[in-house]
Amino acid sequence: MIESMKKLAKEKDICVLATASGEKPHCSLMAYATDEDCSEIYMATHRSTKKYRNLLENPWVSLLIDTREEHKGSNRPEAKAMTVSGVFERLYDHQKGARARLLSRHPHLKEFLDHPDAEVICIKIRSFLLLDG
Repeated sequence: MIESMKKLAKEKDICVLATASGEKPHCSLMAYATDEDCSEIYMATHRSTKKYRNLLENPWVSLLIDTREEHKGSNRPEAKAMTVSGVFERLYDHQKGARARLLSRHPHLKEFLDHPDAEVICIKIRSFLLLDG
């Protein structure tokens, strides 16, 4: 079962990232890429954003990855939704590898990542919860 969840995470490349500040949640639609064994998820943000401030304050996050786009209309009951729980970690020395992996999946992010305020962030995956149908 865990391998099917990792496979879904690797196949998709857009998720909803939920962060929190105090008791206030904040959601962001994010492009992402996983590492080879799907223990980490990489995303890009600017350090001046609410999500980044939230990550610094509370590193625990939740991600939603789903298949609703492939299951429209009468196929909707076949959609899968996976919650990924994880912890934000700054990359520091591993920024280049994660950046390359993210850009290989999302070349359109190059200009965004070239901005001096940009940072590739890492979410260390702690658990998966898959709802199938």
